[in-house]
Amino acid sequence: MTFGGLQTMWIVVLFDLPTDTKAARKEYTRFRKLLLQDGFAMMQYSVYMRHSSSDENDQVHAKRIKSQLPDDGEVRIIKITDKQFGKIEVYYGKKRKPTEKAPLQLQFF
Repeated sequence: MTFGGLQTMWIVVLFDLPTDTKAARKEYTRFRKLLLQDGFAMMQYSVYMRHSSSDENDQVHAKRIKSQLPDDGEVRIIKITDKQFGKIEVYYGKKRKPTEKAPLQLQFF
C-alpha cells in the first residue's frame, strides 16, 4: 500500500530477554510496556509488530526502541513491506489463519 508515493511498512521487534531474577523480569516488563505504549501489538510471545506509514516514521520508532534497549538479552528490529507482510503464513495447529491486514491510514488531501 502506498500513500503519496510512500510505501507503508511493518516494524517487527523480536526479543529474547532473561527472566531468571526479579530484576530481569522487571526489565522484561518495562521493555514490553514500552513497545505497547509506542503502538506495537503482540504478534506472539516476545514478537511485537507495528504498522508504519513511512520510512521516516519507521526511523522514529526504531530510534525510540534503541534508546530503551535492556542491558541484557537480544533485541532484533525487522522492517518489512505490506507485500512481504501479506505473504506471512499463520497457523494455529494445522489450521491456517489469514494474515493480519494493515490498519487503515488517514489520508489528508
